[in-house]
Amino acid sequence: MLTPTVGSLPALLATLSDPRGRQGLRHPLAAMLAATVCGILTGARGCEAIAQWVRNQETKVWHLLGFRRKPPCANTYRTLLARLPPEMFEAMIQRWIEPLLPAVVQDGPPQAVALDGKTLRGTLDAHGRSIHLLSLFDQQSGGVLRQLAMPPDTNEHKAALKLLKSVALQGKLITGDAIFCQRDLCQQVVDQGGDYLFVVKDNQPELKAAIEAEFQAGFSPL
Repeated sequence: MLTPTVGSLPALLATLSDPRGRQGLRHPLAAMLAATVCGILTGARGCEAIAQWVRNQETKVWHLLGFRRKPPCANTYRTLLARLPPEMFEAMIQRWIEPLLPAVVQDGPPQAVALDGKTLRGTLDAHGRSIHLLSLFDQQSGGVLRQLAMPPDTNEHKAALKLLKSVALQGKLITGDAIFCQRDLCQQVVDQGGDYLFVVKDNQPELKAAIEAEFQAGFSPL
């Protein structure tokens, strides 16, 4: 097996704590997680597709990922991912990808980033709650810059205040629907060096009327 290069994805993933027991471990944690990332980047959606993508590769690709033998089946990925804390996995991927992102061009057009919340299908628990994620979505690359699992007692507006603090907003244009059109959230975006474009609807009648008035023709009694 090849030694992973310092700073590479397998090398960073090897620093994570393995949630599996020591007995019966056949496949390195870093290899399985690197295979998961590569499979998703090539369009795999689910453990079956990830396992099939890895097995379709040549042996030298298996070795580059860190496998010592034939890669495992889908259930092995499923068991591992169910035990692995997602925050740890996401943080390590962020460390890997951030040096590869292009630098912000100060005089160029702003980078459009959407604030959006989604409830994950198939995550309903015994108490009737599903996992709801709030994400910062890069509209140009199609990638998620950051995401936050929302507590059941927090709305998207309050969660967005915390999520935005984890990202440099210089050169970014934050977009979102009407729930994000709040004074404190807009002020935070500006304070962090970004810009915003949020929808205004009937739930804020005075603000909507003031904006509409700016686009009406002037009137003079004379």
